[in-house]
Amino acid sequence: MNKLDTALVNSALKAAGFDTTESVKDADIVLINTCSVREHAEQRVLSHLGHLKHIKESRPDMVVGVIGCMAQRLGDKLLEHEAVNIVCGPAQIPRIAELVTKAMNQRKKELAVTQKVLKPTSDIQTQALEDFESSYGIDDRDISGQAFVRVMRGCNNFCTYCIVPYVRGPEMCREPKAIIEQIKKLADREIRQVTLLGQTVNSYKYEQGDKTWCLADLLDAAGDIEGIEWLRFVTSYPSEEFFDAILQVMADSPKVCSYLHMPAQSGSDKILRAMNRNYTAGRYLEMLDTARAKVPDIAIAGDFIVGFPGETEDDFQATIDLTKKAGYKNAFIFKYSPRPGTTADKRLEDTIPDEVKQRRNVELLAMQEKISGQLSRTFLGKEVTVLVEGLSKKSNRNLTQNGSPQLVARTATDYIVVFNGPPMLAGQFVKVKITQTSPLTLFGQLVET
Repeated sequence: MNKLDTALVNSALKAAGFDTTESVKDADIVLINTCSVREHAEQRVLSHLGHLKHIKESRPDMVVGVIGCMAQRLGDKLLEHEAVNIVCGPAQIPRIAELVTKAMNQRKKELAVTQKVLKPTSDIQTQALEDFESSYGIDDRDISGQAFVRVMRGCNNFCTYCIVPYVRGPEMCREPKAIIEQIKKLADREIRQVTLLGQTVNSYKYEQGDKTWCLADLLDAAGDIEGIEWLRFVTSYPSEEFFDAILQVMADSPKVCSYLHMPAQSGSDKILRAMNRNYTAGRYLEMLDTARAKVPDIAIAGDFIVGFPGETEDDFQATIDLTKKAGYKNAFIFKYSPRPGTTADKRLEDTIPDEVKQRRNVELLAMQEKISGQLSRTFLGKEVTVLVEGLSKKSNRNLTQNGSPQLVARTATDYIVVFNGPPMLAGQFVKVKITQTSPLTLFGQLVET
């Protein structure tokens, strides 16, 4: 979601006559797009601002803006920082070019946040967001051949640990026609893979006359668009509404990738209740069984929080047990950190010592790494179709004898594949034979384009 917001802002500023620089020291404007989901992310922002404060001592005309969730959460408190000129929340990003121009010309601080974030946005603001999305959401080429399309904003779940509803507001689903038109424009620009985004993307629901659209309908309609080859969606909440329909379109359509990212967060029913997650560990595993029965080649990823208030060793062991049974291709694992304003922060004392959180984090990561390694090894000797993203981070150090750099790509089931080949393959589908594996990466040789 933040990558998409960054691309939208970048496109809007380019349309207003700005361009990017190679170095922050050469910039007239520096924007930091922020996340508030974890404390560590906010600490990194503050560290960046400290660095920018020193740069501005010799370049006082530099404009610094903080946008995104941290901006919405802290508002005018963040504007008090010596380095900050602009604070802009997620719902206000259509104003970003205007805010930057005013800050540059008038030399005064600009604040643009939503005052009543828990209430539905006004019709005017909703239309502004829609116009912004449609106008600037089609030009991001950071990864060749791929694009993100937001289908909904906000979240209604109010998990006790989560800051998202307090910074992005309630669920608001975009009109199906606007989404499909945006994907058609992307296809015309040679985009081959589209990822549909939402905080809880599988809860997408839009009533239009006698028809109620769900995510499965969007995927089905997008699958009919010529030029689009792969469709993905993230992130899914473990909800039974529309679940079977989504799995069915995944099973029926060769374009809908067999990949499901569905966070469990804990394997303990007691902790799940404390988190206000509306399912049990048993029901969650039953949903995974249903997914594998309908889509046999599906790859599943999860999320976990360790060290949530009240989590005992037995509760943590339940999470270990669920991880073993779930068979994730990978899982994102985080130590609990209280987020100001959330129910958990107000009502639950953060009693788990950090060293215990760290131990549980390491133990769960080790368990998942073992499972990921076993799944990766099943690819040895096989040929896989991948969509090439571009040069790998180690491309300059891993040249072949004929000078081909290392490229990075992904399978339809979201496995990362690296191999050597010409950079011109970025954005194309190729076949790669897997010759080596690690828990998180497959290594191979180019077979054919």
